[in-house]
Amino acid sequence: MTSDIEGQFAFLEDIENLRRVQRNNCLLDGSRRENSAEHSWHLALYALILADHAPQPVNVIRIIQMLLLHDIVEIDVGDYPIHLDVNWAAVAAAEQKAATRIFGQLPSEKARDFKALWSEFEEAKTADAVFAKALDFTQPLMQVVYADNPSDEHVQICRDALISGRSKRLRTDFPEAYQLAMALVEGQPAAASDAFAARIRFLNEADKLKSILRASKIGTGARHENSAEHSWHILTFAWVLSQYASQPIEVERVITMLLLHDLVEIDAGDTPIHGSISTAELAALEASELAAARRIFGLLPDDQGAALLEIWQEFEAAQSADAVFAKAIDRVQPVLLNLKNGGGSWVDYHVTLPQLETRVGEKVTRGAPEVWQYVRARVLPWFQENNKIQ
Repeated sequence: MTSDIEGQFAFLEDIENLRRVQRNNCLLDGSRRENSAEHSWHLALYALILADHAPQPVNVIRIIQMLLLHDIVEIDVGDYPIHLDVNWAAVAAAEQKAATRIFGQLPSEKARDFKALWSEFEEAKTADAVFAKALDFTQPLMQVVYADNPSDEHVQICRDALISGRSKRLRTDFPEAYQLAMALVEGQPAAASDAFAARIRFLNEADKLKSILRASKIGTGARHENSAEHSWHILTFAWVLSQYASQPIEVERVITMLLLHDLVEIDAGDTPIHGSISTAELAALEASELAAARRIFGLLPDDQGAALLEIWQEFEAAQSADAVFAKAIDRVQPVLLNLKNGGGSWVDYHVTLPQLETRVGEKVTRGAPEVWQYVRARVLPWFQENNKIQ
């Protein structure tokens, strides 16, 4: 087994803590504050959906990758809302230190590449980084101007940011977003083309994924994880572990699949892998998810919606090399969470090692056998200690 895998999993397990970092902005329904992991997933989706509206040609996958990484330093440093009066130079120095520590857990070449991509985002000089930053400014604005009941304070923060704060850069870096946000924050009719408005409606609908709870709990065991932060985590898993794919894959397509794969849960809910489900119930679930996919992707302009529906269906069919690997990685992350929080859903559903092998191990082995070899060795002691070997 390659020696790289220890460092890769150390990094992936460390960054799980990003979901514990609370941001100032709230979910669209106002139910709670957003965390930095689900924010990063939402931004990656923004990049995929809005890249065609960038003022300059951009590489959408590079932007997605930047946005998956951009807030990781907050694990050590925390999040600083834009309206606070803080020593930004000191924050930047602390973030550099955090980046060195966190990315330094990876094998040297990947550590170098990840930190370089993070630094490119921070410097915001390339076309990709400029648009990635623009999206990072845009999403919090949309979370306020489209919120069910935004606070006067949040609306004022947005207005100030657009007029004299950092978001005024959107006038040149992302003018469509600037014009739309400025109109809405001033209580005027939405200023956007039909195509742009449709894409924003889709992105607003996607915000609901942050309220879909899964059977898995976060590493501390304090609460169940939601499907948006799960999606962010497995996107990073797939990127980091792509070298272990059993067949040649296109990482860009795998990332796209995993970015989209759980959106249907907005309508259909999450189905625990260790729960029992009959053949009839499975057929009904598959029909429900397909209907959800058609509704949700149907919010987009026709060409874009049809293309993303096709990618989602490829993931569900799990026949192509990209989909097989994506499905494998989707099974890996919950295993590590359960191990970290003392058993999690294994305890809740009375899971034995043979059941884990059947429900998880076989699928992971199909797509990434070396990954399952490593993960199985990690979890075996837990099943031995809890008398769950048979």
